[in-house]
Amino acid sequence: MTARCWVKVVGSFSAQRPSGLLRPLPLCRLPVTRKMTSRRKTDHLERTATNSRQMSIFPAKVCGIMSETDSVRRLRLSVPHPDFSFKAGQWVDFFIPGLEKVGGFSICSSPALLRREGVIELAVKYSAHPPAHWIHRTCTLDSEVALRVGGDFFFDPAPSGGPVDLLLVAGGVGINPLYSILLHAADLQRHLLAGGQGYEPGTVQLCYSAKSADDLLFKRSIIAACREFPGKFSCDFHLTRQSEDIDPELRPFVSGGRISDQVLKDHLERLGRNGERETVCYLCGPPPMIESVSRQLQHLGLSRDRILFEKWW
Repeated sequence: MTARCWVKVVGSFSAQRPSGLLRPLPLCRLPVTRKMTSRRKTDHLERTATNSRQMSIFPAKVCGIMSETDSVRRLRLSVPHPDFSFKAGQWVDFFIPGLEKVGGFSICSSPALLRREGVIELAVKYSAHPPAHWIHRTCTLDSEVALRVGGDFFFDPAPSGGPVDLLLVAGGVGINPLYSILLHAADLQRHLLAGGQGYEPGTVQLCYSAKSADDLLFKRSIIAACREFPGKFSCDFHLTRQSEDIDPELRPFVSGGRISDQVLKDHLERLGRNGERETVCYLCGPPPMIESVSRQLQHLGLSRDRILFEKWW
């Protein structure tokens, strides 16, 4: 069953070919653990046609730009409309005036940052794909775009829900939605420690694989969160092609090689010591990695409905 809806543009936004950008899109809620396939689809709207989407498109303005790595640019976008919201792990349809092609990028910031400052952040790797190319070659401060939130891959626990342990497994730029989830869990923990009420996160373990230390996005912030909540948050970085000496600050968190069966087994056993809490694994990265890690986790006893994944490319 598929429900259809007409998108609604909130505020002012113009595109070169609005009839193509604003046609009705399917709104469909499906389990994240859908059947996996490595067949590549190059168009974001085609890849995500069966995912849930919000109805409204919101205007946004670029208010910050920085180089996260040599190939990844980080954008900060001001989205002033009070109705704009997202859940940690979701992505945005990214509409650029003058471009017919619609981009799709995972949000890498936390929902709390949006509530506090009215901004979200995206970290986009360079490619010849028109939206990514525009972000790296044309986008400037005060560039205007439009956003629509979508995705069924998210962490949004009910305030009264029981805590679960999180195993976050990322490959390359697949860290983006998982970093948002980690930040959200950290915000929830800070809220509790400050005397607030609400959801209490379980243990959070991040496994992040990249070619080299230079390719690790958000590494300083990730380490800071682990040091802020020792024993509650932990991470290990797996570097597959590291050839230079590793920064001493990073060294305690770095392992050589890919994320192995043994690594996953050790983390599941550690998380399982809590006994009363369930473990949920969020995966994001290249399809072959997702398929391999998912098989490994199931072989190690984690049920399929506890393995949630996002793979686009």
